[in-house]
Amino acid sequence: MQKMTSANNGAGEQERAPRVVFVGLASCFGCQINITNAEAYLLDVLGQIDLRYWQLTHSEPMPDEFDVAVVEGAVTTEEAAETLLEVRRRAKAVITIGACAATAGIPGMASEHYLPRPVQVYGEHIPEACGTMCAPRPVKSVIDVDFEVACCPVEPLEFVRVLQQVLYGSNRFRRSSTLCGECKRNERGCFYGRETLCLGLVTRSGCGAKCPNLGRPCNGCAGLSPDANVASARAVCERSGVSVARFDAALEMFNQTNPLVASAEVEGE
Repeated sequence: MQKMTSANNGAGEQERAPRVVFVGLASCFGCQINITNAEAYLLDVLGQIDLRYWQLTHSEPMPDEFDVAVVEGAVTTEEAAETLLEVRRRAKAVITIGACAATAGIPGMASEHYLPRPVQVYGEHIPEACGTMCAPRPVKSVIDVDFEVACCPVEPLEFVRVLQQVLYGSNRFRRSSTLCGECKRNERGCFYGRETLCLGLVTRSGCGAKCPNLGRPCNGCAGLSPDANVASARAVCERSGVSVARFDAALEMFNQTNPLVASAEVEGE
């Protein structure tokens, strides 16, 4: 991608910093908050951009003009979809952060039965409380997305790397391999040898296998790898004494709306 530049306002004036906005949809907002945990680098990052709008910090309306839009959260209302269309129209680049934006995440678990649950909570007041609701879906189902920062929550320095890629350009490609390779490079033993469910077999790599390094199985928050073989993963479960039904249920946590999972289920029938 070419370096993002901003036009000068006149002869001799300095080039302005790229204008950035943060937009929050249906999520816990944990990814936005986690970005601020890059304390040692946060001021350096802010010094490279013109932060025009951050939904968590004030209630002013989003500005009419900006260069980069950072979006967290799943699309759960028609109003959110309209907001995204407007964001895409104005932004030169759109970055999604977190599993909710990339795959619909936790909200996506309700995609098949989304309406009865809000009805139980809000009753006839759903339009006032929630807007016009729709089945939860990822941002990329509504607009084109230029960059994704995966996981739940995002790694702060990975967000910084992607933001700099947007601002200055890079020929780095996003990995497509599964997480198992990272575990091997980290010399971690396999959970399946201990009859323990782990989604690293099918999850996209890139996080450094942080959870397995801490002794916890992967829960799939980075989303399904395009190189994943779900049918083979189920066979590994059977050989390792891990319930295939548990594997399928765990996969739905961050991939309920993923068409690759649906197609793998059809192939397995």
